[in-house]
Amino acid sequence: MLDIKFVRDNPDKVEEALKTRGMELGLADFLSLERKRRELLGEVETLKSNRNTVSQEISQLKKSGGQADAMILEMRQVGDRISELDSQIKETETAISEILMTIPNMPHESVPMGLDESANPEVRRWGTPPVFAQEPLPHWEIGERLGILDFERGGKVTGARFTFYRGLGSRMERSLISFMLDLHTSEHGYTEFFPPFIVNRDSMLGTGQLPKFAQDMFKLEGLDYYLIPTAEVPITNYHRQEILDGTSLPLYYTAYSACFRAEAGAAGRDTRGLIRQHQFNKVEMVKFCRPEESYNELELLTANAERVLQLLGLPYRVILLCTGDMGFASAKTYDLEVWLPSFGKYREISSCSNFEDFQARRADIKFRRDPKAKPEFVHTLNGSGVAIGRTVAAILENYQQPDGSVIVPEVLRPYMGVDVIKS
Repeated sequence: MLDIKFVRDNPDKVEEALKTRGMELGLADFLSLERKRRELLGEVETLKSNRNTVSQEISQLKKSGGQADAMILEMRQVGDRISELDSQIKETETAISEILMTIPNMPHESVPMGLDESANPEVRRWGTPPVFAQEPLPHWEIGERLGILDFERGGKVTGARFTFYRGLGSRMERSLISFMLDLHTSEHGYTEFFPPFIVNRDSMLGTGQLPKFAQDMFKLEGLDYYLIPTAEVPITNYHRQEILDGTSLPLYYTAYSACFRAEAGAAGRDTRGLIRQHQFNKVEMVKFCRPEESYNELELLTANAERVLQLLGLPYRVILLCTGDMGFASAKTYDLEVWLPSFGKYREISSCSNFEDFQARRADIKFRRDPKAKPEFVHTLNGSGVAIGRTVAAILENYQQPDGSVIVPEVLRPYMGVDVIKS
């Protein structure tokens, strides 16, 4: 969340920033509650100070043998008023927190203004899309013909947008996970984690999934637990309510996880094939760093995700998301989009974001520059390194052959044990 003091002192600036994100969120209620909170705090502090003074007078009066009954009765009434005010303060602070939880992050000054993806500038491209003599098939047809993807039985066993991988399809999914984790740990300096796939409400609040995106989550019935939408949630919350040693920063963490997304309202958009599944696999990268290092770390994070696609030989481009297309918690985001021949365009396969201290405030993650220094909020970043199912789709489509086979990218062959997938 945003710093309450910053919002209080700069309401016009915050409202203007929200407008660039396509939001009209007035802060009148927040400002009114904040004034009330400060007034209540002032009254409580005055009453407590007066009570302390009178308590000393009562003690001295008793020592001298005087009567203090009237004063004691008065202080009981003061105590009752303090309890009443404390309760009002707690209610007011809860209302303020609920408002702050709904306010998205402020875009970084380098983020271009725009209301939707049409305003996202392209930063760079890598690789050349393949040219086919025949009309390229979509990955779902390729996978079904090769017997490595089964969408029909996935739908039968569970429902729409669930898939069975079979044979070399399963091996490719598993090989990609191992390849990406090996790359990020051995070449990019990340520490590997295997996180829980279920988290509590506080963890979802900490990274910004709740309350904004509750309808997109899978919640366990009767429990305050959720299936994770990404490994970002458990890995970022690994340090929730902790103060980190500043000399250990930056911290680089990576993890494989299954991801679960209800994606309410996504019907009709990329619902065929592997592009938009309710359950999918992903390798995630998460960073904790000092504020002054975070934007350099964002460039490195993006380069780490790009390296995956480069080694796989998959053409892609990098775009910078405009203010209106960024995620709720992000201050700046690069999207990597891989080329899919059957679509005839680039499609997102990774998002790399700097959240600055937005998540850290929600999750209470701080660091000290030295043992005597005042704790500061860390900056958190995360990026897909990358989405596995979409990578499978990209490999099947970009490496498809006229005879219906699919060439395995060279870097995956030691993991898969084959050079070509044939029917």
